[in-house]
Amino acid sequence: MQHAMPAHHGRYRYSALPARPLYDWPGGRRLACYIALNLEHFAFGGGLGAELAPGGPQPDVLNYAWRDYGNRVGVWRLLELFDDLGLPAAALINSAIYGHCPEVADACRARGYEVVGHGRSNAERQGVLPEDQERHLIHESTAMIAAREGAAPAGWLGPWISESRVTPDLLAEAGYRYLLDWCMDEQPVWLTTRGGGRILSVPYPQEVNDIPAVVGRKETAEGFAALITETAEELLEQSARAPLVMGIALHPYIVGQPHRLRALRRALTHVKALGDGIWWTTPGAIAAHAAEWAP
Repeated sequence: MQHAMPAHHGRYRYSALPARPLYDWPGGRRLACYIALNLEHFAFGGGLGAELAPGGPQPDVLNYAWRDYGNRVGVWRLLELFDDLGLPAAALINSAIYGHCPEVADACRARGYEVVGHGRSNAERQGVLPEDQERHLIHESTAMIAAREGAAPAGWLGPWISESRVTPDLLAEAGYRYLLDWCMDEQPVWLTTRGGGRILSVPYPQEVNDIPAVVGRKETAEGFAALITETAEELLEQSARAPLVMGIALHPYIVGQPHRLRALRRALTHVKALGDGIWWTTPGAIAAHAAEWAP
C-alpha cells in the first residue's frame, strides 16, 4: 500500500549543513551575531499578547500594562546597555510604535540601528487574512516605516511569526530582500517565491528568544542568560567548520525587567569578551553578505 508524502511548503529543499560551501563573514570571521530588539504595541481591551498571568475578561489591565512597561521603561535600559557595550542592534518595529511612542523609534534612529518591518501591531496575525488584506497590511506598515525612516526596510518579521501560504511571495513583491520568520537553519537560505522570484531567509531564534524561554518554558533570568552564553560558546566552536548566524531576540517588557536586565548584562558582556571571532552586526548586513553564498 502506497502512502502519500506529507504536504511540503515548496519554499526550500533539504540541505545538510556539512555539505554546503564554506565562506567567511567580513574580517574572516565565521560567527555572525545580531541583537533583535522587538518594539511592539498592543491593543487595549482586545487582541493578542504574551501574558504574565492568565488573562481574564477584557480589558486585561494587568497583562496590557506589563507589556507597556517595555516601551516606557525597559527599552531605555536596554538601549543604555547596548551603548555601554558598544553593540549594534536591529529594531523590529510594529508601525503602531510611531503613533504610540515615537520617542523609542527616534532613539533607535539616532543610534543608527537597522529597522526591520514587524507588521502594524502584535495585536493581530497577518497569516489569517485574505491575500488582499495581507498585502494591504504589508504595504501600510512598510509605508509608515519608509515615511519616518527615509527608506523602506529590507527585512520583515511577521507579528507572531504569522504567515499565510503566500506571505513570502507578497514580501518579495513588496520589495523585501529577506525575512526572519523561518527558524530551520543557522545559515541564510534562499526561499523560492511565485513567478520565479526568491527571498532570503535569515535565521531568527526561537531558542535564544526571551518569549519562548521566559514566558513559554519559564526560564529564570539566570537560565536565559546561560542560554545566551552557552549558545555563543558552542556556535563559536562550531563555526570553525561552517559560517553560522546567532540571533538574540529580546523584548523590552521581558528582559527590561530589572532582575533579567542584570543577568542579560552579564551574558552580553561575557559573549562580547569571547573575542574578535564574532561579527556583531545586523540581519540586513548578514543578508547582504550572504546573498551570493546562501544555498
